[in-house]
Amino acid sequence: MDILLLKLVATPLLILAASLAGRRWGESVSGWFVGLPLTSAPVVFFLALEQGSGFAASAAAGCLAGAAAEAGFSLAYATAARHAGWPRALAAGTGGFAVAAILLGTAQLPLPPLVALVALALAGALRLMPLHGAAVLTLAAAPGWDIPARMIVATVLVFSLTELAPLLGAQLSGLAATYPVFAAVLAAFAHRARGRAAATGVLRGLLVGLFGFVGFFAVLAATIGRLGIALSFAAATALAFAIQGMTITVLRR
Repeated sequence: MDILLLKLVATPLLILAASLAGRRWGESVSGWFVGLPLTSAPVVFFLALEQGSGFAASAAAGCLAGAAAEAGFSLAYATAARHAGWPRALAAGTGGFAVAAILLGTAQLPLPPLVALVALALAGALRLMPLHGAAVLTLAAAPGWDIPARMIVATVLVFSLTELAPLLGAQLSGLAATYPVFAAVLAAFAHRARGRAAATGVLRGLLVGLFGFVGFFAVLAATIGRLGIALSFAAATALAFAIQGMTITVLRR
């Protein structure tokens, strides 16, 4: 199948599945679901096909650093939401992501300490997330254009990042691919419709779900050069789903 066709078909289908799951099971689960590498994994896959395994391994390491930046996004958003509406909270979250991404991108840590640092960042952010009242488990009704808009944004993001990858470089491509577009949309919508507790529920679910994300890219970065694209992606996917199976139990508690 042509790579362009894969970009245009696979990405919106993945986001459709995530959005429907969120509508069925609620805000925290929707955040947990988008913790899966629904956009960044396709980006790295297409980079591997177009730029080679070495480039993809570096991009996977960039995605790992990006997971810690997502922790910065979540904590900054939830903290700002104490005294601000969703626009200011979203701006604060984006600023938190950018600061963390720049620091980690500059550090260029080897893979083992990077994985440890990201896991600690996620655990620390979960610990520090403010409580904004009781957890909200159901989603407000969304307009009819909501899911199509998410699918379009996801496809544009994946296409743009893969096309710009030669200019951005591997590490920056991986970092940019992890900006939590869908968690940001879910959190802002929940914040506006149901209040800051709902937005915090989305972001708490995201942090829990990102442990599977970390497992995915840790395996991918470590193995794609030796195992090749197909086997490394299969192993990374298996580990991510195994971790997600454990973290959904934690989220329900």
